[in-house]
Amino acid sequence: MGSFMSNPGIQPDLEASPARWWALAVLTTAALLEMTTWFSAAAVLPQLRSAWQLSPSVSALLTISVQLGFVAGCLISAVLNLADLVSPRRLMLLGGIAAAGVNAALLASAGPASALPLRFLTGASLALVYPPALKVMSTWFRRGRGAALGGMVGGLTLGSAMPHLLNGLGGIEWRRVIVHTSLLTVAGGILAEFIGSDGPFPFPRAVFDPRQAARAFANRGVRLATLGYFGHMWELYAMWTWFAAFFADVLTHRGAIFSANAPAEAALGTFAVIGIGGLGCTAGGWLGDRWGRTRTAALSLAISGGCALVIGANGLSALAVLLIGLVWGFSVVADSAQFSTMVTETADQSYVGTALTLQLAVGFTLTVATIWLVPVLRESVGWYWSLAMLALGPAGGILAMLRLMRAPEAAKIAGGRG
Repeated sequence: MGSFMSNPGIQPDLEASPARWWALAVLTTAALLEMTTWFSAAAVLPQLRSAWQLSPSVSALLTISVQLGFVAGCLISAVLNLADLVSPRRLMLLGGIAAAGVNAALLASAGPASALPLRFLTGASLALVYPPALKVMSTWFRRGRGAALGGMVGGLTLGSAMPHLLNGLGGIEWRRVIVHTSLLTVAGGILAEFIGSDGPFPFPRAVFDPRQAARAFANRGVRLATLGYFGHMWELYAMWTWFAAFFADVLTHRGAIFSANAPAEAALGTFAVIGIGGLGCTAGGWLGDRWGRTRTAALSLAISGGCALVIGANGLSALAVLLIGLVWGFSVVADSAQFSTMVTETADQSYVGTALTLQLAVGFTLTVATIWLVPVLRESVGWYWSLAMLALGPAGGILAMLRLMRAPEAAKIAGGRG
């Protein structure tokens, strides 16, 4: 493999160094703080709908534009090999400063005509944060890497859920949210660069080679791990984006569970459903390290796909929908970090950052399609089929994991567990 993955010169005690847990805490906190600019528009979307008189389709574009910007930023970064040529923590600082700047520019925006390009640029800036964060964390963990990256993604999952908690509690004035998230993003970049550090298992140095972006998928291990990730992403962001609207409809037509305030219950229920994914990421990482990543990912995909198939059924009570939603929220993201971890284990070790960035770019492209498709299907065939359609992604992801499980590249994954 030619990398730190099999370097006999590494001292065994570094595998269990307490410093790696400090690094995990610092880098996870830094990534969570920086990604608050991603969550900022969702946190204030109800207020922006009222202030700018936004239609549902334009409201959705505020989310989609961030996804598209992230994809564009990832593609440019992958072609330029930025995540392999520049210090990952330096990229996190630069990306955070850029994201904070364009996020703060929303204060001067008077409507979607200027807000949408700014959200696009926010996503593009964050392409310099998320993939490098995964790479630098990997330099601290050779053993237990799945759990470490699962913990980081779990923190980001909780960050994704926070806007629903804020809205369930009554929301916050939107300009204040924009100011605070911009400041937090800069703080996260500073934390990564000046408090964080690279681990004892560095990846080999890379040289600029734009062909590596295309070559990443020529590697069967990377290709199959990424196909699994595509199935995961087909489902994930559409579920996160539209569960609140779906659950609000359920509560409106079948009665609130705990109170008479259906909108607040919908927001708080959505916070619980998305937020429980933080525990799912941690559990998935722990299981992947011990049982095998391909098996763990396939199991997670099977459970989440099953939830997508049943949650929209008309005969379910609101409480049953919430309970199924909690299982869905736990499982739908439990495998997320495992796909990235598999790439770090099977890719050309000099270009791990490029491979990770490309995986994220194509995966987030798929999210745009399903975020758009769910409300279209909901209008024509109802919630059941619009949500059941999401199970197509897990089905394809399971097939990819079964193939990878039987491939020779599985020997490189999770210490040979596959």
